[in-house]
Amino acid sequence: MSKVRSIAVNICRFILAATFIFSGYVKAIDPLGTQYKLQDYAEAAGLAVVAPDWLTLCLSVMLSALEFCLGIFLLFALHRRQTSRITLVFMAVMTLITLWLVIANPIEDCGCFGDALKLTNGQTFAKNIVLLLCALVVAWQPLRMVRFISEPNQWIGVNYSIIFIVLSSLWSLYTLPPFDFRPYHVGASIREGMEIPDDAPQPKFETTFIMEKNGQQQEFSLENYPDSTWTFVDSKTVEIEKGYVPPIHDFSVVLMADQQDLTDQILSNPGHTLLLIAPHLQKADDTNFGEINQIHDYAVEHDIPFYCLTASTDKAIARWVDLTGAEYPFCTTDETTLKTIIRSNPGLVLLHDGAVAGKWSHNQLPTTEELLSPSEISTTNKIIAILLWFALPLLLLTLADRTWAWTKWLRKSRKT
Repeated sequence: MSKVRSIAVNICRFILAATFIFSGYVKAIDPLGTQYKLQDYAEAAGLAVVAPDWLTLCLSVMLSALEFCLGIFLLFALHRRQTSRITLVFMAVMTLITLWLVIANPIEDCGCFGDALKLTNGQTFAKNIVLLLCALVVAWQPLRMVRFISEPNQWIGVNYSIIFIVLSSLWSLYTLPPFDFRPYHVGASIREGMEIPDDAPQPKFETTFIMEKNGQQQEFSLENYPDSTWTFVDSKTVEIEKGYVPPIHDFSVVLMADQQDLTDQILSNPGHTLLLIAPHLQKADDTNFGEINQIHDYAVEHDIPFYCLTASTDKAIARWVDLTGAEYPFCTTDETTLKTIIRSNPGLVLLHDGAVAGKWSHNQLPTTEELLSPSEISTTNKIIAILLWFALPLLLLTLADRTWAWTKWLRKSRKT
């Protein structure tokens, strides 16, 4: 029976660890995306007024780091009692939040796996119920978790995990997320992302008719529509089943000067197009405007279309022009779309034949030599880099710790 309990505790521990590490990491490397989701929660709860940007950004980094570190601590069985209790409290709170999402449906995507994996509110709640049960099992008998790192050395794993994940978030804020799970990733064709297949499922609607007879009102559908003795009062149509929604469904570019729609012109351009993305110019970083203006001058010299896409007001645009001396045209685009395209304000996007060819943060703008031939690190190399910087040191620590523990036990057994 004792062995069965140990197996159950460790299975639950590994399920929690894998989920927390993946969920925490994909949110940590996209702190702005996590911040946007927290702002959605705050707005749905009526707390947007008391949740300024700096607070939601700090919460984004801390929440992602907490989740990732809990996963690592569970994986290596670090501080077993404290970790199991914090995990149980964390899962209890998350389960209550997702129960609210299921009942009220204030937002459609909980954002628990960032943009890497989308779940419905019902799926998220079911997932959290399973994780909550796992957390209960682990908190029940935490000392049955098998240690991979001995107690005297666990401080190394704790501190290294915290430093790694916080620095990962800060670096992603300064540059761009190393992994882009959004539909505007490098290599994606925007035009193809907007297409709807011919055999795609269509949305289904249901119409209800409100009829009156002898002073009493009653609702009817098309199937049981009453005879002419009933008087029509009103009707309502609701969507009962969603149809196919393309990955990109809200990309639209309108020139502010004359309200000309440039969407097709930009996407059908056979050459390069440069887009300066700035959701809110009043909040945009203007420290690198000189480099942006140089890139614009280069684009003009080489007949490369250059547009600034923004959701800002005329006043904010005028202020930006005064500060930076910008001479490029400004276009209106949906705010959410701009935040989805690139996690930088401002950020630079290079299109070629309507496909994303390059993306840069304002902190790492390319030179004119690099502009039209951007170098992109492959996903494989990025994963290898993470393994070398984080997983390998922890693995070496584990091997060294287990070797020392084994030699210590061996010496002790020889003495006896």
